[in-house]
Amino acid sequence: MLLAEAFQLALQSLWANKLRSILTLLGVVIGVASVITVVTLTNGAKGFVTSKINTYGASVVTISKMPQTFMTIDEYLSFQKRRDVTYDDYKAIVSACKSCVSVGAQRNSNGKVVYQTKSTTDTGIRGWTWTMPPISNLNIDQGRSFTELEDEHSAHVAIIGYDVVDNVLGFGDPLGKEIRVDGTPYTVIGVGERQGKMLGMSMDNWVAIPLTTFLHTYGAQGSLTIYVNAGGGGEVMDVVFDELRMIMRTRRHLAPNGPDAFSIDTSATFGNLLTRMLNNFGAVVVAIAGISLVIGGIVIMNIMLVSVTERTREIGVRKALGARRNDILLQFLIESATMSLVGGVIGVVLGVGVAQIITWAISFPSAVEIWSILVSLFVATGVGLFFGVYPAYKAAELDPIVALRAEL
Repeated sequence: MLLAEAFQLALQSLWANKLRSILTLLGVVIGVASVITVVTLTNGAKGFVTSKINTYGASVVTISKMPQTFMTIDEYLSFQKRRDVTYDDYKAIVSACKSCVSVGAQRNSNGKVVYQTKSTTDTGIRGWTWTMPPISNLNIDQGRSFTELEDEHSAHVAIIGYDVVDNVLGFGDPLGKEIRVDGTPYTVIGVGERQGKMLGMSMDNWVAIPLTTFLHTYGAQGSLTIYVNAGGGGEVMDVVFDELRMIMRTRRHLAPNGPDAFSIDTSATFGNLLTRMLNNFGAVVVAIAGISLVIGGIVIMNIMLVSVTERTREIGVRKALGARRNDILLQFLIESATMSLVGGVIGVVLGVGVAQIITWAISFPSAVEIWSILVSLFVATGVGLFFGVYPAYKAAELDPIVALRAEL
């Protein structure tokens, strides 16, 4: 009955002093809510990054003018001075790379898509080789992809995203319809599968055309990104990496000991960097949340000391009726742990709610992890126990005679 009674007394104390309870638990609530929100959003972001990396596959290598990641403006300016990666570089790799399973290239722009009286602006225009849809694992929901012949002969055909179908083409079969992309006509031959939104931005607002057509329309000035499917990881990836590096260095006539004038990255490069950044960000927020929990624990200890003073006569009566020192100690420890646990539960609900609101508002991915909830509740309860030791010890050490003399 001691445990049940202690829990009941703790809840009664919280309910009887609602404002004081809210202020007492505020630190614990903020700390737990911060941890749950950050962990939920971080795990969602990690899952999104992983899914995007898996879109191309772990065996895909990219060749570009600039690396996927850089830290300073000086690095950016130095990378900008490099030669562009050109269509001739792509053709050279296709013919010279014996270890490559498949090679593709792309260049991007933004433009306007028009069909009859409807149009959309700021649509992503993708110049793709015919090998890019398979390399990027794009599933064609309707119609078909490019053919090698269409790519070589700069055919005016297009694969579109569902935003163009829904907002521009409207009802009916989209295949065979003629759209104008920045004033140039293209026949729709395929529709890519829906990809949803990310950070409030649609991932389906795009049009893909053959790369040769893109270069003829928008000009050859501008750097391409070349994608190479190595066909495997480990030693296979190393062999392909070295072969690509040799081809690119040879084409640029670089000295044997000179630095590369291009960047070769694996699909996981950006993912690893972003994961480390998310982990560091999460660690900082968790540290700040830990400070909130410590402050909340100190507030709980202060309130428990006040509670001991207010209930001095009650403690004296319990001891006079036979309550042992350990009984009083356990009672107050359970009360402080219960208070912090309630704060932890409120914090968990608030944290998950905030994360879901952010996901709903800006389409930022989130993923609720059970382990984070359990750990947060455990830590919150531990904070209550730790900071409740001194008030509980002080209550247990009260002399029953002195306690009974206390004024009501």
